[in-house]
Amino acid sequence: MSKRIRVGLIYGGKSGEHEVSLQTAMAVVQAFDHTKYEIHPFYITKQGEWRAGPRLTGAVERKELLQFEPDGVPAIAGAVAETAAGAGTGVQSIFNSGVLAASAGEATGGQLDVIFPLLHGTFGEDGTIQGMLEMANVPYVGAGVLASAVGMDKAMMKRMFAQEGLPQCVYRSFTRAQWEKDQAFFLMEIEIAIGYPCFVKPANLGSSVGISKARNRDELIAALAEAFQYDRKAIVEEFVEAREIEVAVLGNDDPIASVAGEIVSSNEFYDYKAKYLDGKSAMMIPAELPEELSEQIRSMAIRAFQAIDGSGLSRVDFFLRKADQAILINEINTMPGFTPFSMYPLLWKETGKPYRELLDDLIRLALERYAAKQQLRYSFD
Repeated sequence: MSKRIRVGLIYGGKSGEHEVSLQTAMAVVQAFDHTKYEIHPFYITKQGEWRAGPRLTGAVERKELLQFEPDGVPAIAGAVAETAAGAGTGVQSIFNSGVLAASAGEATGGQLDVIFPLLHGTFGEDGTIQGMLEMANVPYVGAGVLASAVGMDKAMMKRMFAQEGLPQCVYRSFTRAQWEKDQAFFLMEIEIAIGYPCFVKPANLGSSVGISKARNRDELIAALAEAFQYDRKAIVEEFVEAREIEVAVLGNDDPIASVAGEIVSSNEFYDYKAKYLDGKSAMMIPAELPEELSEQIRSMAIRAFQAIDGSGLSRVDFFLRKADQAILINEINTMPGFTPFSMYPLLWKETGKPYRELLDDLIRLALERYAAKQQLRYSFD
């Protein structure tokens, strides 16, 4: 048997999407072929503490088994894992132990071959962890620093989409400081340019955390107060009577798009509860669309992926306006969830790529991207 690929999973995180990340990690651990990969978990607490756990040797049935104490022991008994000998805490101890150390072509028994950051939202999907991994010179799955940062900041994302010529909803973006300084101006601008109802979102968060629908001025003010709890910058978007269409993208420089899927939400809009808790939202895969329209949406998904210089994976979300069938891009998610209710792996399954093969592809793409970057020169002789 060839040497197993040593994969470090980083999950949890100091983010409003901590619980979502745990669900994603549990699903990924269960799906990996443990005869092909060695899985090494790194849990980040809600307070930002790093805890390296023992190597996982099989599926994990409860997310609590992925939450470790400072000594690397699972918070509850019953984890399918080896002994926790040598597990450390804190970023510095992880680097000092050599676990995250890597050099091209010189991997040792104590080093990882690739990192799979299963972190959603702040400090995980926004370019921060990607920057750390770049500095450590470690291969990792998913988008790089730039694409991650742009993909997380909805205001910057929308500017990139506008530059690419992708049609979007009417929106406004401003910081908490700007809002507090001149509420009257922003209320007037929103009511004139966007109107009610409208949606209010934190600029830098995902999984529909902190999103509200405002039907009048009082609800708008309350919605902005909610959004500013999660980020210093907010987005206000027009309400569009539309179908919600999603496409999965996979690849590096030559990405491919999955079939299109449609979300039919169990709630008034596709919020956190509808995504992760009640399991009642319907996913129509493939979406019932004319072939020409479906191909147009898939092409736009790849354009969006390339507009932010994406790599690895992304899910691109669209609105298909019911009034005129216009396609409006909503957002791109550079680290979509892999929970049982997640759209990304289901889209690829319907396209002909099962979950385990998808994970193989993501690892391969990460290693290929890393190898290509090692060919670059970083000094002038």
